[in-house]
Amino acid sequence: MSENKPLTKLSTLGEFGLIRHLTQDIKLKNPSSLKGVGDDAAVLDYKDKKILVSTDMLIEGVHFDLAYAPLKHLGYKAVATNASDIYAMNGTPRQITVSLAVSNRFSLEAVDELYEGIYLACDHYGIDLVGGDTTSSQTGMCISITVIGEANEEDIVYRNTARENDLICVSGNLGAAYMGLQLLEREKVVFKENPNAQPDFSGYEYILERQLKPEARMDIIQLLKEKGIKPTAMMDVSDGLSSEVLHICHDSGLGCNIYEEKIPIDYQTFKMAEELNMNATVCALSGGEDYELLFTAPLDAYDKLITMEEISIIGHTCAKSEGYNLITKDGNSFELKAQGWVNFAPSEDK
Repeated sequence: MSENKPLTKLSTLGEFGLIRHLTQDIKLKNPSSLKGVGDDAAVLDYKDKKILVSTDMLIEGVHFDLAYAPLKHLGYKAVATNASDIYAMNGTPRQITVSLAVSNRFSLEAVDELYEGIYLACDHYGIDLVGGDTTSSQTGMCISITVIGEANEEDIVYRNTARENDLICVSGNLGAAYMGLQLLEREKVVFKENPNAQPDFSGYEYILERQLKPEARMDIIQLLKEKGIKPTAMMDVSDGLSSEVLHICHDSGLGCNIYEEKIPIDYQTFKMAEELNMNATVCALSGGEDYELLFTAPLDAYDKLITMEEISIIGHTCAKSEGYNLITKDGNSFELKAQGWVNFAPSEDK
């Protein structure tokens, strides 16, 4: 965005003018998208497929901070995190609707930057934007996205269908997004104290990307299908590994054993945790926003899974009576507890 060019107030376009501006170049790419933006409702045709629907909302000051989150990255992240919910059901995202509330401090150029990221993600994941809403806000920015996906009934994977003695697996690595957030928050404090200070992010590019521009693991879903592996249960890691493992176990009526030494953690995550005097394993268990896929698989898939570089086998399910256990590197066992992100947590202000 040019700093010399005068910014355009949204009030000069009005709501419908803004919608036309943001959607005038949309080209639908999915056969199921019969009618997108431009009428009272989108028209979708899924024939014999099952429809998957999920909604997520991002609130300024709660889910993102524009002091360090570029608007283009934010738009991309908003789509990717919604697509992740559909992949976690073993489905394919096809359409989204985007609802946006913005205050008068945002210009047309700022909204354009946000939508650049939205459209970039749509192109990457093969998604059509088919509708939404815009409105004014008194407090900043709010983005609400509804994603619509499809799957064959026999392919859908739920959270509550894990079985006893299943392998517990996770894609990628964990804790990186949380460490990226800690780095950004630290540099924000430094900047407030000294506006002339320039942040030094060298050596930490990966964890910053994991926080600012996460990717939904479309590739893992494709890989599992290629290898003929259907998870018995699955969900994405948005609120921390421990929370998600416990969701699957509680919903499936099972216990679990998770092995600390098997939890995949990137070098930059270890390095940042050490710099901040934090425990990297705790960050992986409780950090959240990694958007990796956590799934259970039958024992007979073991030989295939261990050959897949992007997948780690971190434990196994067991009878509920055996509890939820984290086995540390030194062989001790502790109860696995959910300590990740919690909405509506009690305020410290009384």
